[in-house]
Amino acid sequence: MRDGTGAGLDAAGLIALDRAHVWHPYGPMPGRTDPLVVESASGVRVRLAEPAHGHDELVDGMSSWWSAVHGYNHPVLNEAARGQLDRMSHVMFGGLTHEPAVRLATRLVEITPEPLRHVFLCDSGSVSVEVAIKMCLQYWRSVGRPAKQRLLTWRGGYHGDTWQPMSVCDPEGGMHELWSGALPRQVFVGPPPAEYEESYARELREAIGRHADQLAAVIVEPVVQGAGGMRFHDPEYLRVLREACDAHDVLLVFDEIATGFGRTGTLFAAEHARVAPDVMCLGKALTGGYLSLAATLCASRVADGISRGEVPVLAHGPTFMGNPLATAVACASIDLLLGQDWQQEVKRIGTGLRDGLAPAGELPGVRDVRVLGAIGVVQLDHPVDMAAATAAAVREGVWLRPFRDLVYVMPPYVTGDEDVARICRGVFAAAREG
Repeated sequence: MRDGTGAGLDAAGLIALDRAHVWHPYGPMPGRTDPLVVESASGVRVRLAEPAHGHDELVDGMSSWWSAVHGYNHPVLNEAARGQLDRMSHVMFGGLTHEPAVRLATRLVEITPEPLRHVFLCDSGSVSVEVAIKMCLQYWRSVGRPAKQRLLTWRGGYHGDTWQPMSVCDPEGGMHELWSGALPRQVFVGPPPAEYEESYARELREAIGRHADQLAAVIVEPVVQGAGGMRFHDPEYLRVLREACDAHDVLLVFDEIATGFGRTGTLFAAEHARVAPDVMCLGKALTGGYLSLAATLCASRVADGISRGEVPVLAHGPTFMGNPLATAVACASIDLLLGQDWQQEVKRIGTGLRDGLAPAGELPGVRDVRVLGAIGVVQLDHPVDMAAATAAAVREGVWLRPFRDLVYVMPPYVTGDEDVARICRGVFAAAREG
């Protein structure tokens, strides 16, 4: 007989069922460590079903993988969700449309750089990258240049866990190295240096020029490389890419899934360089962490080219595309963000992270400490002991999720100064123990 639903179980019972049935991200089945059971969340805190290391709630330094920029249980977003539930939670997007999706697409066009004018709504960040790549490949096929079907990117990147996005993640030492023999073979250049170097800019230009006849697009994470290593690079490289792509007739894609909606100090990271891509991917903070939703935006050149092709449609249509509930919350989240001085809040958090993380630079085994916008990173000179580092942070009352050689934070924008300081103490402890 099966175990049943788990309703009404205590934390131990839930953990037992979790271990038996639930496959967690980036983990084995069954898991080797027990996750903490979250009972509820509010503001910047997650409340645990049972205390861990003396704490029954933890300050979230991760914004739930960078998405919950307004914190949890926000009354504005709650009301947006409730109001939409009373009208409809879902309706198919094929042949039908509705106000929340139209409002969201219009809003995204208004706030993103020109010439992005068209919005394809999808389920997750990884799928938005799939759609972006499909757009680029189909564009060149539609305009009579089908040989342009490869992608160029720089090493150290991460674009998601589905098939095409895996092909443009770092092929050596990344989490998708296992699939290197099966994935499409893309063109890679070295990782972008933190500071501007003309020799590296020349490498970018030469690589794009050398492979231009094969290249459908260049795809990069602008300014911040996320899960591939939390590296920051000079925005001037984005200008180099834009100019080289224009010179050699190659499309440019910016993956702003992690950097969009203010995380780096500008609304979109592309604004640091005052350049615009032909295609942009958005996700994570789009709904304030409430529901899974992403978007792929493109310029009219791309949409018109596809629409004039032999197959004049983009053959992609997720079941939950344009979900009314998710798009309604996304509209509310964007309005909430832009209706306040979010730049000042991001700057305040960045200042707190710089002050609070600086002492970690003196710890043995710490290679680098860096901060940009509301992102703080402590890089070790060895792989982090995730279990030890996580436990150390929890003892400080903080939830972190270290990986590889990194202990990093992306707090919600509503995180107060005292909680920023607590998060920094958690990072310090994790770096010391990990």
